[in-house]
Amino acid sequence: MGRIRPILFNTDMVLAILDGRKTVTRRLVKKSQCILHSKEEPSELKKEDLFAPLDDMAYRTLIKCIYKSPCKPGDILYVRETWEFLPCVECMDEGPSCNIEPVVYDDGDCESEGCFVYKASHPRPGRVSWTPSIHMPKEAARIWLRVTNVRVERLHDMTLDDFLAEGVVIRPEAFNDHENAYMQARSEFAKIWDSTIRESQTDLNPYVWVIAFERCEKPEPCIIRGVEPAQDKRPCIGYGVSEDDDEPCEMCKGCKVWSGNDD
Repeated sequence: MGRIRPILFNTDMVLAILDGRKTVTRRLVKKSQCILHSKEEPSELKKEDLFAPLDDMAYRTLIKCIYKSPCKPGDILYVRETWEFLPCVECMDEGPSCNIEPVVYDDGDCESEGCFVYKASHPRPGRVSWTPSIHMPKEAARIWLRVTNVRVERLHDMTLDDFLAEGVVIRPEAFNDHENAYMQARSEFAKIWDSTIRESQTDLNPYVWVIAFERCEKPEPCIIRGVEPAQDKRPCIGYGVSEDDDEPCEMCKGCKVWSGNDD
């Protein structure tokens, strides 16, 4: 089972994921994530050179590095987005108009029943004091992603398809001319990149992690809590939805060990 890790997206990128337009994200490769491979082919290339302009020979040496990837295929990412918890007593969408299933949320001070609302889908200016995405707890996440591929490349190596997979939108008529479509998509992506990367502009052409993903279902509660599937445990522990719940979750119900059918 892969790891469960958080990932931050702004409101526009959340909408792109929900629309199915965004299936890839690029993140800067940090110096701390690179280890030069010197056993098989010694190199004088230093870590400080990773973000300096490199000629073709240096590039061929660099790609032989061993990278400490921020994630790997099979990992599950939960999206942290701008959010808020709206208690039922404060909600104005009362009665049949409320189609959100209430949850019980413990904010550290008290438990209350209400709904998680998200700025990307429920813009309510003046009615909700939004909480920054960095403070979103795991239980509030509504978007779960499974990593399908991770690689390293230069930012300027992107193609038109790469820009579109990042969620970029261009005018439909631009596709009549590939070069025009590429330049429009590149310009739109540059706006996205420069608005989220504080210390790096697109013209610096840094190395980036290219993380491809697909939407997936929210994992079972025991997996979210970091517990391996019950069939890997002896004896079965039969985790429920909460620590005080004696009823096992759906995954545990189907476990051969829990059911006693170990054939």
